[in-house]
Amino acid sequence: MALGVGRGESGSGVIQFIDATTGERRIIGRYLGQSQGREALSSTRGASYLTRDPRGPSLEEACPEAFARLLEAGDRIRTRLREEMQIEFTLENGQLRILDAIRVPRSARAAVRVAVALAEDGIIGRDEAVMRVDPAALPQLLHRQVDPDAPRDRLVTGIGASPGAASGRIVLTAEDAEAAAARGEACILVRRETTPEDIRGMHAAAAVLTIRGGMTSHAAVIGRGLGIPCVVGAAELEIDRRRRAVIAPGGRILHEGDLVTVDGTTGDVLMGAAPTLPATPDDSFRRLLEWADTFRDIGVRANADTPQDARLARDFAAEGIGLCRTEHMFFEGGRINLMREMIFAEDAGERRAVLDRLLPLQRADFAAIFRIMAGRPVCIRLFDPPLHEFLPSDRAALRDLAEVVSRPLSEVEARVDQLREYNPMLGLRGVRLGITVPEIYEMQAQAIFEATVEAAQDGEAVVPEVMLPLVSARREVEMLKTRIDAVASAVRSRTGVPFAYRLGVMVETPRAALRAAEIAQNAAFLSFGTNDLTQLTYGLSRDDAGRFLPAYVAQGIFPEDPFHAIDLEGVGELIRIGAERGRRGRADVVLSLCGEHAGTPRAIEFCRREGFDYVSCSPYRVPVARLSAAQAALRSRSARGG
Repeated sequence: MALGVGRGESGSGVIQFIDATTGERRIIGRYLGQSQGREALSSTRGASYLTRDPRGPSLEEACPEAFARLLEAGDRIRTRLREEMQIEFTLENGQLRILDAIRVPRSARAAVRVAVALAEDGIIGRDEAVMRVDPAALPQLLHRQVDPDAPRDRLVTGIGASPGAASGRIVLTAEDAEAAAARGEACILVRRETTPEDIRGMHAAAAVLTIRGGMTSHAAVIGRGLGIPCVVGAAELEIDRRRRAVIAPGGRILHEGDLVTVDGTTGDVLMGAAPTLPATPDDSFRRLLEWADTFRDIGVRANADTPQDARLARDFAAEGIGLCRTEHMFFEGGRINLMREMIFAEDAGERRAVLDRLLPLQRADFAAIFRIMAGRPVCIRLFDPPLHEFLPSDRAALRDLAEVVSRPLSEVEARVDQLREYNPMLGLRGVRLGITVPEIYEMQAQAIFEATVEAAQDGEAVVPEVMLPLVSARREVEMLKTRIDAVASAVRSRTGVPFAYRLGVMVETPRAALRAAEIAQNAAFLSFGTNDLTQLTYGLSRDDAGRFLPAYVAQGIFPEDPFHAIDLEGVGELIRIGAERGRRGRADVVLSLCGEHAGTPRAIEFCRREGFDYVSCSPYRVPVARLSAAQAALRSRSARGG
């Protein structure tokens, strides 16, 4: 028995050598004379500090030889157990006894710092350091988080769709969010669901909260791309537009201007401004990811729609842009009015006249992205959404639109009704628009190629990748390839600058996966978009399924929400078929995954197994993807015995 009571200096204590929150090296613990076990931690009176401290007596002063042996023991335990441990000890008449050692519980930030420190000290290898950090913990280092020890006045819980936490005053429209940002006020944009027209307000907001939607709804996807907290599917909330208020469960009424906190990590919406902890990416974080890059064997790109997104992708060391959604550019500034003029044009000539005014704006965006990416690959998806998304629905906004396009209100309403579709995500969008309204894709191709020429003159060798969305037939690709080739030839002839480009297809319909062999004959790459592919494979609306998917998961019908975790049995089987047949049609076809699942460990493991070239995910998911890819490669190597 090692007793902490008796003659001479006797007692017990607990010591650890790191801060469990930050991972920094420092001695933490207490010592209590004439005690046993862990009494020093619970005693409010009589306990001593371990190191010299002006606030009171310390073990270092009372028994310096024992304290020195305790430090030596701590070093040996750290080296032999290859871990940061909390040590329980006793002194009996000045003699040190080590009773127990347990792993120090730690935050995500501390876990990264400890793993890197152990590797740098030669105690573990860099490969083990990489394996020790949970990729799912990295977002905690990249985003502000609600203090876990703070009290929570929870209003409602939805789906945490974009991690991080932010406080602000409630606004109910994108315009109000922009106005709040102009005043320097943090705001939370609350919507039933967001549309592309809300993007400017989402840029201005500190966080977004929607009543409808799931992990791949518009708000979720854009929120992750912007790196702002987002909670979706908060179905227990109700927006009362007449009173300009939000009604929470229990009848609690929140008015515009009330202060709330959105926790996009947990899905909680809290009353008031909750205490938060800052984002903490540091040198250890960057070093761990640099080591991860030496082990991974699959590329990681970022989804980036604007020059700002591209800079973020560079900051997170993405190897390029795997998905640039061009339609988001049309919602900036006054561009949406130009799009609306184009929609109301009478014929192809009028459409081209309006698109000629959009051309320099789009060209400038592409040129800026090419410059930022500095020669790294950039894959640009041509226009995808149905045109009705650019048109307002309420009468006041329709009156404003009538003034913009100089048409009678009745004519504007008739045109809006004409464009309305029962199932717009299955209607006139993507490649179908490129074929029926070819002027849009021709303008975009010209903007891409002219930006390529600009970049070449600046000394950057750019080979743009042009991607066709929502393809389902080989003939669609053949027709558009002919048109885009013609645009490229015209730009080369006019500028006298030679350049190359690569045409590819976004595989997001089941038919495209099944017919990938013939589609690939005209495509240099196939990029599988899991958002729409999941939606179309299941026959589920990704914006509405959140209403019943929790019940399906709870009853074991689906093991998980397929929009949250990739379905390897169904959707994965289609991707596997598409990849195999794509290679059969073109041996050198490049394969990638660019949907919202792409940054998850499960999807990355699948893509490695199927021989994909890269994955592309939201910029803030790039660090998670880099670490996940390294861990997948290391597990594979270990399984092979090497």
